Amino acid sequence: MSPTNLSAGPEHGHVTFLGAGPGDPGLLTLRAVEALANADVLVAEHEVLDVVRSHARPGVAVLNTDTETGTGTNASPVGTPSSVSARSGTGTPQLTVVDGLSTTVGDPVLRDAANLVMTAARGGKRVVRAVSGDPGLDTYAAEEMLACVAAGIPFEVVPGVAAAVGVPAYAGVPLRDAQGADVRFVDARTASDRCWTEVGASDGTVVVSSTLDSVGAAAGELVAAGRKPDTPMTVTIAGTTTRQRTWAATLGTIALTLKQAKVLPSPEGHRPVIAVVGERSAAAQRDQLSWFESKPLFGWKVLVPRTKEQAVSLSDQLRSYGAVPHEVPTIAVEPPRTPQQMERAVKGLVTGRYEWIAFTSVNAVKAVREKFEEYGLDARAFAGIKVAAVGEQTAKALVSFGVKPDLVPSGEQSAAGLLEDWPPYDPVFDPIDRVFLPRADIATETLVAGLIELGWEVDDVTAYRTVRASPPPVETREAIKGGGFDAVLFTSSSTVRNLVGIAGKPHNVTVIACIGPATAKTAEEHGLRVDVMAPEPSALKLAEALADFGLRRRAAAAEAGDPVTRPSERRPGSRRRRTT
Repeated sequence: MSPTNLSAGPEHGHVTFLGAGPGDPGLLTLRAVEALANADVLVAEHEVLDVVRSHARPGVAVLNTDTETGTGTNASPVGTPSSVSARSGTGTPQLTVVDGLSTTVGDPVLRDAANLVMTAARGGKRVVRAVSGDPGLDTYAAEEMLACVAAGIPFEVVPGVAAAVGVPAYAGVPLRDAQGADVRFVDARTASDRCWTEVGASDGTVVVSSTLDSVGAAAGELVAAGRKPDTPMTVTIAGTTTRQRTWAATLGTIALTLKQAKVLPSPEGHRPVIAVVGERSAAAQRDQLSWFESKPLFGWKVLVPRTKEQAVSLSDQLRSYGAVPHEVPTIAVEPPRTPQQMERAVKGLVTGRYEWIAFTSVNAVKAVREKFEEYGLDARAFAGIKVAAVGEQTAKALVSFGVKPDLVPSGEQSAAGLLEDWPPYDPVFDPIDRVFLPRADIATETLVAGLIELGWEVDDVTAYRTVRASPPPVETREAIKGGGFDAVLFTSSSTVRNLVGIAGKPHNVTVIACIGPATAKTAEEHGLRVDVMAPEPSALKLAEALADFGLRRRAAAAEAGDPVTRPSERRPGSRRRRTT
């Protein structure tokens, strides 16, 4: 939907001040997701947009309140390829257009986020102003709320998880124990001498919001105010994200700990951190309570070379193990060159030509569904037809279409597994002897031959073509060949061939995981050493196998007293050992 066609709200719009939490999109509340889905305009800083943007509806106008070289704000609609931001030459104010509203954001007054919110709201729009953490703790949210009051614009507040609470939880550092220790929260960037004196005199837990290069000074302030130098302290950066990293030390040693970890001095010293100080903050128990950073694939960059549609569920599972999936399409799916055969087969479904239809992939389901929609048909057209499906994801795609498969292989999820359970044709019980098999143009003949042997006639129809996708961006190709990825998951022989063809061979430090023996053989033929193989041909089982590999690798490092590192962090030139 074009931003110029957004439906207008009331005469004066509505503003929702929304807490986006500390960084993990999974921490958004249900009310936050609902507000985002109904927003006409979304206003937020860049990092916050990364958290909330996926929940906004297509066509929402997005205002980025970050400035670039002091020249303004970006505006772009979600779900549309074009930008509604017009950039002028260097030094010229930038003109941002949102639904017919315009502000010269080069003007320092109108560049203020509050004015962006007010301008959109006065135009009758439903505005979501998203902030990091919780709006109640945001420096400027209260001022923007007061501006709404002054203008007579209604607003609501959707609380979020505050970083000072969420980050320690993800770092495995509970803030209170059974004795109910006092908890104080301090922003080191604005704390007064009186504030330091008060928290220093307390023996409770102190949660300090600071920056990486000033956390040592904050520790010094607490010691000067009376805290013992040996008081436990944890420091966490990028909390609740897969970039999270936590150091445990004491008030007296934290500066040296960060220096030895080679994170200070650093050009990124301004990065925000959450530090927890206190004898009873469970900092000493962090090794047992660190549930997030101890995930088997925590922080691993995992390459998923599949079609975009197929990669989604696999990527979701990888995230549950702490990995950062990077989807690279290696196969593009296109309609058949001659659609007449497919059209005749779909019409045959309606006229009673077939006893069975067998789906061997999600793409086959999608191809038939698209034809149904083209002819104005729905799942009712499958009435009286038996449906077979290979694989859990294929079965799920059918169920979402409104069709429950009659037959899914009880064993191996493959053409061979389907034939093991397929009944032979019986002229007494089967009124029709024909099977419709929609499939890819490069599919093997195993299923067709097996069905014929069982006495069935088969209409073997090309429902879609698979072609090699375009090469990924240069930086992705360099990361693949240079060891920037920790692992790559190959789910078919074609993904091996196509990835090597469009992007090059993965570096020798990258863990290679294959879905089965045939795929592993193809990988070895391309000079790759296979480290992980799925116990059965399932993408989800492959992800589980990689997680088990990561868990064993982590345990081996701990047993040897070595730091836990990712494969991509190995020194240049190091080689993998074969995994048995």
